[in-house]
Amino acid sequence: MTPPPACYLLSLALALSFATPTQAQVRRAEVIAMADAYLTFKWKPSAANAFHGQDAEGIQVDTPDASFSHPGLRPGWWIPGRMNEGMPYMWGGFSTPAEFHAGLRRGGYAGDVCTGEKRRLGDSAVSKHAVGIDCSGLVSRCWKLERAYSTKELPSLCVPLAVFAELKAGDILNSPENHVLIFKAFADATKQRIFAYEAGSPPTWKVLLNSIPLSMLAAQHFQPLRYRQLRD
Repeated sequence: MTPPPACYLLSLALALSFATPTQAQVRRAEVIAMADAYLTFKWKPSAANAFHGQDAEGIQVDTPDASFSHPGLRPGWWIPGRMNEGMPYMWGGFSTPAEFHAGLRRGGYAGDVCTGEKRRLGDSAVSKHAVGIDCSGLVSRCWKLERAYSTKELPSLCVPLAVFAELKAGDILNSPENHVLIFKAFADATKQRIFAYEAGSPPTWKVLLNSIPLSMLAAQHFQPLRYRQLRD
């Protein structure tokens, strides 16, 4: 058998080196089911899962437990020793429910609030001792992505929608380096408000389902996007 020419092998190698990983297909109903699982997630922390200070690597961590209060930031909410509902927000978080429970058992920190300093530091402000989920981590889990994609990266996986009215369940509204939401449904017949899942939005540091006016999102330059591997 004659071996392929060197130019062919070189072209193949280059093609493979620039190939992007194949993304798994996901159905809209699966996206909503996973978002609901994070929304209704129940967990019982101990006092050891609350932390305010620098972790072993010197990264500032503030769990959103009920003792947390800081000027200019939303207060904490979860209570040690009680059953809490909704996975807490964590800067850079990408935990599954099972990973979150395992993290609690080993004494991990339940969540980590977002601050201006964390936004400035980016990935270097992510604590490996905390567990939870952030806004883009929630999208990445619900879309079955192999890793957490940032709000800046998510558009590369999507096609833009011309208008908000084209949104369907499982699509997203994204503002790069700011925030991202998962669309569930329109909240009114005129399609002026939506129901959307998000992690870390007011009023609470956790996964929420909020009713949001599209006028507010448009003013903040959120873009409607559809994941290329999303199926009806």
